Amino acid sequence: MSARTAQYLIASVFLLLGAWALLFPRSVIELAVTPEYRDTSFLALFALACFGAQACIFGLMSLVVRYTSRGFLAFAIILVPFFVFDWYFHSVVPVLNSIGMLDLVGNLVMFGLAIYGWKQAKAEEAGAWTNR
Repeated sequence: MSARTAQYLIASVFLLLGAWALLFPRSVIELAVTPEYRDTSFLALFALACFGAQACIFGLMSLVVRYTSRGFLAFAIILVPFFVFDWYFHSVVPVLNSIGMLDLVGNLVMFGLAIYGWKQAKAEEAGAWTNR
């Protein structure tokens, strides 16, 4: 698998989960949030849809730009606080239920792809230098 394929797979995670939040925010809240924290007021639905829209924007950008090894590594590092977020809002303040932990699964998949992409991109970049 090439670094570019890893990048497209990262984009697909953003597009899949982001589109779900953008198009069906009520479904996300009802399926992924524990009953005591469920809020389907207009503002909650609006905020979740905005979150989904931003995820879709990043997913679409990931389809059209080209990540370098530095980009993959930066993305992997940037994901680390999201693991803390998922742990905190599942284990300490139980907002996310087991379906809500799809966010953690998506982050783990993207983290693995980012590390793989970083290694592949480094190898591809090294090959580009030797072919000059």
